[in-house]
Amino acid sequence: MNSKISFRNVSRRFDLAGGSFLALDRLSLDVADGEFVTVVGPSGCGKSTALNIAAGLVEPSSGEVLVDGRNVRGPGPERGVIFQQYALFPWLTVRENVEFGLRIARKGARERREIADHFINLVGLERFADALPKTLSGGMRQRCAIARAYAVNPTILLMDEPFGALDALTRVQMQDQLLQTWSRERRTIMFITHDVDEAVYLANRVVVMAARPGRLYEIIPVDLPYPRTEEIRLSPEFAVIRNRVWHAVYHQPAMTAEANV
Repeated sequence: MNSKISFRNVSRRFDLAGGSFLALDRLSLDVADGEFVTVVGPSGCGKSTALNIAAGLVEPSSGEVLVDGRNVRGPGPERGVIFQQYALFPWLTVRENVEFGLRIARKGARERREIADHFINLVGLERFADALPKTLSGGMRQRCAIARAYAVNPTILLMDEPFGALDALTRVQMQDQLLQTWSRERRTIMFITHDVDEAVYLANRVVVMAARPGRLYEIIPVDLPYPRTEEIRLSPEFAVIRNRVWHAVYHQPAMTAEANV
């Protein structure tokens, strides 16, 4: 496997009043180039901590994360990060939001416009390119955030529960939209979620984490064809994998290791 992201024995400890908390314990994981990996697990299992370390927003206490074989030392343009909160600039239009990173990269006006319009069209917002975020639905704002992340040409997308605040129908629609975009662009995606169905529907592999302390519990392959469809979501094969992931997340044996020292 040609690894795009490699976690090598990564731990992260946070200092607290009267002690410290081990949020992530010796995580080793490889994500292949072009792979779509989802990460699930109970609250406090270190999902977001792992993603933030890969993004270069948090430093590991020990171990290392490699991207294309190079040690992550901070944020980088090859890694786009999308959070649950849309983080759009409210005073900028959809197109201006998507162009923002291109301005930072000192792209010319014509090139910015061409790139922005390409990704705005890719996520289906061409009719709203001149709209302000306040006029958009939650799903449309998240599509704008995804287009902005793609526009700066990252090879990796790190997504931390990006659909968590959406209603059920919009969430399903956004899952399909994301898969359509991924199938065209084939960026490497690491996607954090609490939703087992979402994890299975999107992924090539589901990474199940365990809590207290946060660590790798199981990796479950999703041997279902793309494109994913409603028929696949309702199929017996999907149910088998979903049930396996559900059991891995919610029926983990109790651990005796202490996270607080």
